[in-house]
Amino acid sequence: MNFPEYAGHGGLSEANSRGQFIKAAYSHLAVAILAFAVLSFGLYASGASFAMLKMLGVSKWGWLAVMGAFMVVAWLATNAADNSESTGVQYLALGGFVFAESLIFAPMLAMASIVAPGSIQAASVATLALVAGLTFTAFTSKKDFSFLGGFLKIGGLVAIGIILAGVVFGFKLGIWFSGAMVLFAGACVLYDTSQIMRHYPADRPAGAALHLFASVAMLFWYVLRLIMQLGGSDD
Repeated sequence: MNFPEYAGHGGLSEANSRGQFIKAAYSHLAVAILAFAVLSFGLYASGASFAMLKMLGVSKWGWLAVMGAFMVVAWLATNAADNSESTGVQYLALGGFVFAESLIFAPMLAMASIVAPGSIQAASVATLALVAGLTFTAFTSKKDFSFLGGFLKIGGLVAIGIILAGVVFGFKLGIWFSGAMVLFAGACVLYDTSQIMRHYPADRPAGAALHLFASVAMLFWYVLRLIMQLGGSDD
């Protein structure tokens, strides 16, 4: 997800502080992903995921609302973390977002397990491979991908607009939309990684992890959706 613009931080040994910050940010990201996996498994094992899926039923409006909530919740959480000087608020935003994402994903994962067995595992592997590749690119290319920020803001607004139009007019967001959103989410991961490497304040590892987790979660969502659609399931 997009980062705000920050002034440079002075008074710190930039190389050391940036290296420590990057390690801390990715440690927080790993914990966030693990917590998401545990929460998602708990919802699945308890049957809550299937209950939520039943509540949504076959309503296209319901699924479009879930997709819209995905982006809105990410925006609210990242803004809360970015605009607060409190470390506690930043951790609360990260934890709250992970919990919210586990709820948002719950019916999707339940549906995937029913209509496309194996798709969750396939999407997980594909997402990890994509994130690893994009991270490697960001760390080895020595290129600053901050220029993507403006395009991603516009792309995010366009995506929300398309989702809202789908809700209002009742049309399906098919494979083309999922494919486009996979590319968009991949660009977000690349941008976020570049920001963490070069620009994000070194005293906010939880906030940085939140941004990257939001992008990774979005990538996983649309990779899973694309795999399900290619397998013949339309959510």
